[in-house]
Amino acid sequence: MKRIVVKLGSSVVADAAGEPREEVLRNVCEALAREHREGNEVIVVTSGAIARGVRLMELSRRPSSIKELQAASAVGQGKLYRIYDELLREHGVMSAQVLLTFFDMSARTHYLNARQTLTTLLEWRVLPVINENDTTATDEISFGDNDFLAAQVAVLVAADELILLTDIDGLYTADPRLYPDAKIVREVSDFAGLGELEIGHTTSPLGSGGMRSKVVAADMATAAGIETTICNGVRPEALRAVLAGEREGTRFQAREARYSSFKLWLKYAKPSRGTLVVDAGAARAVREGAASLLPVGVVEVIGEFDAGDAVEIAQAGAEDGERHALGKGISNYSAEELRQVQGMKSARARELMPRASEEAVHRDYLVVD
Repeated sequence: MKRIVVKLGSSVVADAAGEPREEVLRNVCEALAREHREGNEVIVVTSGAIARGVRLMELSRRPSSIKELQAASAVGQGKLYRIYDELLREHGVMSAQVLLTFFDMSARTHYLNARQTLTTLLEWRVLPVINENDTTATDEISFGDNDFLAAQVAVLVAADELILLTDIDGLYTADPRLYPDAKIVREVSDFAGLGELEIGHTTSPLGSGGMRSKVVAADMATAAGIETTICNGVRPEALRAVLAGEREGTRFQAREARYSSFKLWLKYAKPSRGTLVVDAGAARAVREGAASLLPVGVVEVIGEFDAGDAVEIAQAGAEDGERHALGKGISNYSAEELRQVQGMKSARARELMPRASEEAVHRDYLVVD
């Protein structure tokens, strides 16, 4: 049995005019129903609610203001899910609509609750259809055409495979719509080598993603040991080939999982509220010795945050004068408290704050890049 997350981008769900690609969705649902019948567990992450709302409201273009994006999503969300529900029921597959927000991914309790709900649905042999709850997103329509959401869901449920469906055949050396001589990249095993490629943010008129967000999503998923493929969801044979294990699109090899599920959540889902700049000795102890970060090693506190918030950890610049990213962790102090004890040995910090923790960031709540 495999657990598979399949994400459909706006350009797969709807055409340039915002009309649902009913034949495409029919083919996708048929392929996923086949996997379901064979005993595999399937989760769909879909974009397209805003695009559907834009079309139904006959708007001339995708809105730019948050309130209009939220309203368009409210119009389109239920209508979009109904399409999936009806198509899946034709194949005898029960589905469930699940709406998630960035807060659901970033708050640990909500994250675990989401996992329990999805796990229960899979145990019941129900196929979850997930979208971001755009109607309550306040900062931005957050997940970049749901690419990050799909990767987070894959990590959340410990999926075996993540498939990102878009309207081009995969990752190219440059945008093939702008550079006809661009060549497709069939397999990626080293993300560092992708720096040479022209990976852009080009999106469809009704979408918010682009190839760069898909590559970042693949980076996130493969770091959790999840094989990821980007392929053309408009061509029905492409998804069928990937599900059959055949060569199609761009395949990102799963890497050996380096982190626990908690540390994957910390690294990718929980937003950072500030930065701790540390000296060379502290950086070495954290990087090479898997040690906790003590107040004595902190030389600068940037931003405002509370105890329990996530913070970036960076090493103070030496020869080049630049700060270098080191990792991310959960701070035991607020920014105000840490400024009072930075550079102090733990015993002196406890004299100043008797209830203070010995560690600024404990090693169990710290993930190193």
